[in-house]
This record gives sequence, C-alpha cells and structure tokens, in this order.
Amino acid sequence: MTFFHRAPSIPVPPSGRTGIILLNLGTPDDTGYFAVRRYLQEFLSDLRVIEANPLIWQPILQGAVLSFRPRRSGAAYARIWDRKHNASPLRVYTEAEADGLRERLGAETPVVVAMRYGQPSVTDAVRSLMDQGCDRIVSLPLYPQYSATTTATANDQLFRALMKLRRQPAVHTVPPFPDHPLYIQGLAASVRETLAGLSFKPQRVIASFHGLPKQYVQAGDHYPDDCERTISALRDALSFSDEQMPLTYQSRFGPTEWIQPYTAPFVEALPAQGVTKIAVITPGFMTDCIETLDEIGNELRESFIKAGGEEFALVPCLNASPAAIDLLEALTRQAMRGWTP
Repeated sequence: MTFFHRAPSIPVPPSGRTGIILLNLGTPDDTGYFAVRRYLQEFLSDLRVIEANPLIWQPILQGAVLSFRPRRSGAAYARIWDRKHNASPLRVYTEAEADGLRERLGAETPVVVAMRYGQPSVTDAVRSLMDQGCDRIVSLPLYPQYSATTTATANDQLFRALMKLRRQPAVHTVPPFPDHPLYIQGLAASVRETLAGLSFKPQRVIASFHGLPKQYVQAGDHYPDDCERTISALRDALSFSDEQMPLTYQSRFGPTEWIQPYTAPFVEALPAQGVTKIAVITPGFMTDCIETLDEIGNELRESFIKAGGEEFALVPCLNASPAAIDLLEALTRQAMRGWTP
C-alpha cells in the first residue's frame, strides 16, 4: 500500500485544530443515464448494502440492474432536481447545513461535506481538513438511526481514507441520535408547522422510515429499535397515539422480505378504512432527498389518491432549518469536548 503525505497549507497550531465532516449518503452528479449509473454502481456494490456473494450479485448488477434502473432513477431525480443549484436536494441541503454549522462554530473550526457515494468524496474531505491544519476530525454521519447499511459503511469509508495516510488525524465518529431531544423537538415543530398550514386536518400522520432487509435485522442490525426510539419520543412530544402516528417502512428493493409494515400497501389500504386525509413524515432522513420528495411526495401521493384518498401532505425533513443547525451544533460541540484540555 502507498501511504500519502502532504504538508498542510496551514500549519497545525500547537494546541491542535479540529475540523468537522458532515457525512451524507450521496447523490449522482446529474440526472443523466451515465451519472446515475456510476452512482448506483458504487452504491449497490457496497457489501454493507447488498450482503450477497459478489460472484452471484455482480453479474446481476452489471446486467439487468444497471441496464434499466439508471433511466428509471434518473427520471425520478429529474422530478425533484434543484434547477437553481443544478444539484440534488440532498446535496443542496447538506451544503446549507454545513454553512449554518460553520457560522455557529466560527472560522477556527472548518466544516466540510462528504458523501459516502459520489462527490465530494470522504477522502477529499479528510485531505481538505488536514490541508487546513486540522489534526483532529469529528465525523458526523447524518443518519438519525443506526444501521450497518448507513452509519457503519460511512465509518468504513472514513477509515479507508485514513488507511492511506502517512500522517493520520485523530478521529471522533459521532453516534446516531434517534431520540436526541433537539432532534425530536425539531421534528415535532416541523409537524406542528406543517399541519397548521394545511387546509385540512389529517386523520393520520404516517411516520415512514427507510426499510431494511429482515435478514439484516436477524443478523444483529438494531435499526428497527432505533426507529422505535424515534417514533416513541415523537409521539410523546406531539401527544399522539400509536394509531394517530403509525410507523411504516419504505424503499424495498429486490425479492427478499424486508421489515414491516411496508409504507405503500399500508397507506393504499387507508381509504377503504375511511381514512382519506393524511400527512406523512420521514424521521429517518435529516435532509429531503429522492426517497422523501419523489418516493413519498410523488409516488405515494399518487397511489394514495388513486386508492380513494382525498388529501395528502408531506412534512419536510429538518434540512438546513435553525432546528437542524441547533442539533448539529450540539452534537459536534459534545464530540469536541473530549479534546478540550
């Protein structure tokens, strides 16, 4: 292995310097076939995401999946693409979160964005901070609930970047925050604000989390437990019952069984039960993205109305709201306290 070393442009101060990485999932660079294909190939080749023998999975991925799925996913990205910034909402909101956190922490604490898949890369983020004289890095994966498919693979990528460095910084990885008081406060405020602005009163507020194959949970992934912690705290904050705010799981992929109940069938069955006005919140996501804006905001809305629903509202993620920046500041300051003399 070749170990890389480059003297920083800004020398490390005697007392040390801490930099922050906000680490999110990732996004294609544009909505075109080849950009989406590159992104999906990296994402779906991750053994944390698809726990299948590569000798079996890779021919399927390189054949049927990457031949057809990029066009379908590209069309979905195109429906939600931020034309002003020519970027996906996930990238726009993550960069805005970094801007907000940078203002809170001050110029002496650099803040950069990295994506587990795609650009800007984790390696580039680490090198950028080290080039600015940072010998300490706080990495904050933007996943409220833990899963090996999200938090763990984000940490894996950070550690891979460190493995190539001759001069390694000290690193603190921030744990998930499923029921952190500031996260729950922000979610509850977002629900209240959204409902107050509607012309109708939802009969249910569905909480839809990203799904996970059931076999991953059986193997030890405690993601559903974290989702339960989030929804329990959020129900308490809003004084909602289980019936008023049911928990479901979205984004199934492939033929295997995933954790249930599944969001789409659950929601599509509601009109037959007399529930024709709903709102949906996605507490598993810090920033709005293709899974929230298109899968829920477009596809689920359409299927609910087709099944007989009358009114549908999507509660936005925290994105770069003051509540989001409050949470990120609290998490990073707590992490940095471990290095305070």
